[in-house]
Amino acid sequence: MSSNRTFTMIKPDAVEKGHIGAILSKIDASGFRIVSIKMTQMSKRDAEMFYAVHQERPFFDDLVSFMSRGPIIAAILEKENAVDDFRTLIGATNPEEAAAGTLRKEFATSVGENAVHGSDSDENAALEGAFHFSAREIY
Repeated sequence: MSSNRTFTMIKPDAVEKGHIGAILSKIDASGFRIVSIKMTQMSKRDAEMFYAVHQERPFFDDLVSFMSRGPIIAAILEKENAVDDFRTLIGATNPEEAAAGTLRKEFATSVGENAVHGSDSDENAALEGAFHFSAREIY
């Protein structure tokens, strides 16, 4: 995966509240092209593996429970400077600190239920995309 791609998930809270269409619309309007997308649900084990980097943190068990409680939308997005531009679009982890117009400001309710995941580096975008998609699912 090249550096003009990033990975995102619309998290269970935003899916449950029916925000899929609105979030995808904002992603599209921000110039991102969707190269892979699917609705899926992570098992507890999937969530533990995906978030293994956080396993020593006190919020790990809550994160795993949250991310495996319902369906997500997983997607690989393409745009020049994709990782940084998407991080700007999603906003701060805490929706109270997120800038106006960001996805988290509009759709998140708390630090723990913050609506959208976005890769924090080109390397992680490639790893996270490969976690959810086979090579033949990426266009």
